[in-house]
Amino acid sequence: MKLSLLDALIVLVYLAGVFALAQWVSREKPGHEKTAKDYFLASKALPWWAIGASLIAANISAEQIIGMSGSGYALGLAIASYEWMAAATLLVVGKFFLPIFLRNGIYTMPQFLEERYGTRIRTLMAVFWLGLYVFVNLTSILWLGSLAIVQVTGMDQMLALSLLGGFALAYQLYGGLKAVALTDIVQVSLLVLGGLLVAGLTLSKIGDGAGIVAGFKTLWATHPEHFKMILPPDSPFYKDLPGIGVLVGGLWVAHVSYWGFNQYIIQRALAAKDLREAQKGIVFAAILKLVLPIIVVLPGIAAVMLAPGLERNDDAYPAMMALLPTGALGLVFAALIAAIVASLASKINSVATIFTLDFYAKHRPDASERKLVRIGRITAAVSIAIGILTARPLLGSFDQGFQYIQEYTGFFTPGIVVIFVLGLFWKRANEAGALAAAVGSLALSIVLKQAWPELPFVNRVGVVFVLAAILAVAVSLLTPSGAGRDRIHTDGVSFATAPSFNIAAIAVLAILVALYTLFW
Repeated sequence: MKLSLLDALIVLVYLAGVFALAQWVSREKPGHEKTAKDYFLASKALPWWAIGASLIAANISAEQIIGMSGSGYALGLAIASYEWMAAATLLVVGKFFLPIFLRNGIYTMPQFLEERYGTRIRTLMAVFWLGLYVFVNLTSILWLGSLAIVQVTGMDQMLALSLLGGFALAYQLYGGLKAVALTDIVQVSLLVLGGLLVAGLTLSKIGDGAGIVAGFKTLWATHPEHFKMILPPDSPFYKDLPGIGVLVGGLWVAHVSYWGFNQYIIQRALAAKDLREAQKGIVFAAILKLVLPIIVVLPGIAAVMLAPGLERNDDAYPAMMALLPTGALGLVFAALIAAIVASLASKINSVATIFTLDFYAKHRPDASERKLVRIGRITAAVSIAIGILTARPLLGSFDQGFQYIQEYTGFFTPGIVVIFVLGLFWKRANEAGALAAAVGSLALSIVLKQAWPELPFVNRVGVVFVLAAILAVAVSLLTPSGAGRDRIHTDGVSFATAPSFNIAAIAVLAILVALYTLFW
């Protein structure tokens, strides 16, 4: 696969345009010096459309487009549960979690933990998130993204890694979250357009001139096993997605952790002008989530017919890109890069936010606003350098990058959900119980993985969640309450939502029911 001159020009125009846009939206009024609030929380002024688009842009990157297409190639539409169940989870986050976070002026998840429990759990979880973002998230996006670039351009992979990381760093280095969030509407528009183009052209090719709908029907009829949302126990991929356990088990835990308590995701909603604006942004993201399997899963399923016998599952999406005509390839390649750099920039900014506000500012409370912004920029540069250098050692041997991410973050997500849910809704929970849940989640996950290797990791996450919750409740009841440490206020918090939110939520849930019924 080679880029034509037209394709290359389209990609270069995109790169130059998004860089220029990021600098333009990041400008400050004459005489105003950028503060930490400006840099890390976009001046607390994000509108709903920027929040919703940025949530999707932060989420959808190489591990989704490349990784989920690879999983679609291997096991089919069932992997779309990660997208469709996320839509329902977002509604829960908007209705029940955001009102408490915004009522208490929360700007980082570690900050919430300190105000609710104490300093030890804040430090422990801040270290965990920094490690996760740098050594799992950044590396996976860089690695899978570089694979696509190598497929399209033939470029050396280390050079591709470096260029991706360098551009993602450069375009948001000056403006911080504002540069990321206010350009993400462009990134997401390009991502959706490019993704629909890949899906449409591949289905048209399968339809052999009869159209997209005919191509979809042919694909479904030829490979019906790839259109089952609920895998049977005899499926070779049951361990990845264990049937009905996906709908009622540990996948909920993973989603609540990711969408509700994950800094680089929730940071967008925390930067909203107000609660209503944040909730509108959440609903917008949930609606977009319904469409995303067309973009990130369907091309992988189409590759079963158009590119059978691939050596690596994660080569499915690049193989479909190779079928695109001149011009369309450039647009889709630009869309892929847009998804990669938007997500990279989000994670870089969140690493900088946690390190600067939860570590540096805690130990240097007299640091100036200019100093905090400078530390954030230095942290951003260091984090992407580490990601570039460690991507190959960490991910080079994995066939399905998306499954790698889910497997290893699943060691920690049960404890995270326990800590936050109890912290939000049960006043008796204390720091000892939270620490027990955090340590217990990791220990129990390791023990269960070794002692019960045939247990699907989605089910393992559910089992560990229940055990960690029991442990946290027991330890909290057996130790002093620590009520004096709890500075989270829930008085005056209303969970009532606007009629527009309610109508959109009902529509999203109805569509989900219809989709699971159709593809059961």
